[in-house]
Amino acid sequence: MEKGKSDDWLTADEQRAWRTYLDVGTLVLSRLGRDLEPFGLTINDYEILVNLSESPERRMRMSDLARATLQSKSRLSHQISRMERAGLVRRENCESDRRGLFAVLTEDGWETMRKVAPHHVAAVREHFIDLLPEEAQKAIRRALTPVAEHLRAVRGPN
Repeated sequence: MEKGKSDDWLTADEQRAWRTYLDVGTLVLSRLGRDLEPFGLTINDYEILVNLSESPERRMRMSDLARATLQSKSRLSHQISRMERAGLVRRENCESDRRGLFAVLTEDGWETMRKVAPHHVAAVREHFIDLLPEEAQKAIRRALTPVAEHLRAVRGPN
């Protein structure tokens, strides 16, 4: 263990770094969520639309979508049900696995994605990217990449 560090407590600098990270993450996601409200979407809805829009044939197995969005299968199922009622997605059976289901982006879902994406990108720029010089963006990427890689490696199945 490094001198001056304890397993029990964070140092003052570590505490400030951790709390700043928590504050920024919470505040940015909250702001982006509010920016999606006029479109009738939540941040979770948008994340699902993005994943489906970037997938081959605009479809994903529900289990893969749950992993990609870090949601439990049960929570994702409720989310997809709500999005189905809104006409954004539909479920389809998986021919190769009778128990498997696909979430599929509908045409209305695709049009919603195309309409909302430019507004979402503008909000990401306004509330995050444009506030940070390019060097700070690179530093954040360098600093957080090992954390993301570690968490992906230790993440268990949903």
